[in-house]
Amino acid sequence: MKLPFKIQPSVQAFRASFYINIIALIFYFFVIGGFSINDLGYFILTFFMSSIVLENFLSSNKSNIEEINILKDQENYRREFLGNVSHELKTPLFTIQGYILTLIEGAMKDKKVRGKYLKRSAKGVDRLISIVKDLDLITQFESGIKTVDKSNFNIYELIYNVYDLMEFESEKNNTKLLIKDEHNSPVIVNADKERILQVLTNLIVNSIKYGKENGYTQVAVEEYNKDSIIVRVADNGEGIEDEHLPRLFERFYRIDKNRSRKKGGSGLGLSIVKHIIEAHQEQIFVESKVGQGTEFSFTLKKP
Repeated sequence: MKLPFKIQPSVQAFRASFYINIIALIFYFFVIGGFSINDLGYFILTFFMSSIVLENFLSSNKSNIEEINILKDQENYRREFLGNVSHELKTPLFTIQGYILTLIEGAMKDKKVRGKYLKRSAKGVDRLISIVKDLDLITQFESGIKTVDKSNFNIYELIYNVYDLMEFESEKNNTKLLIKDEHNSPVIVNADKERILQVLTNLIVNSIKYGKENGYTQVAVEEYNKDSIIVRVADNGEGIEDEHLPRLFERFYRIDKNRSRKKGGSGLGLSIVKHIIEAHQEQIFVESKVGQGTEFSFTLKKP
């Protein structure tokens, strides 16, 4: 049976109890005027009992402090998250509102202005839809509603598909799209093809967006262990400071908020990537050096 208290006091509790009881013993000796063998026995018993009481008090106090700190961290995260959601939604909403009000107040009569403002409003709506969809997807993964539908497929096939989709974007940013050892034989993995396509797309889009001009994005597929492979998406961009790396997969976390918003996106791409990989019960890693580039990598099971 597990006792509701500790019977092995720590050094800290032992020392505190020793000092308290020594003071009590000195007080007893000088005020009462000596003590007997029985008194000494009571002193020893009191010493050990008080050590146990102190140990349980210190443990309980430490546990309470830890719980309070966890609650504070959760509250801070909740406050920051709500602030980020509010900001991300507010920006396109105010933009749409501005264009529509301008049209209502008279700009509707000018065909050129009307067409331009309606197109910009439509872009704002698309951004709102993108944010809501991404938030909904993350919520489904976190609640366990969304699952992965695994099948066997060639991972190189997905890489080529993403590169085809990103051809225009990479040319616009003067980014070379490379595949390490691209003439290797097919590598078959067992995963959700649609979701891994989403992972690769998000990582490669990020790499192109935040890589340097005339740089490159390279994907490599390597052996991880006898049961798994690892997919690496690397670039030679400006890199990321170490202080930001632990928070990269948080919702709406941005290293440079102004620059990131100009680049577009919902701010949820890396968070979605993390949830998809974790839903596969796989691992995701990030390594970066300022001035040298960044590499995201994730594991996948072989059939």
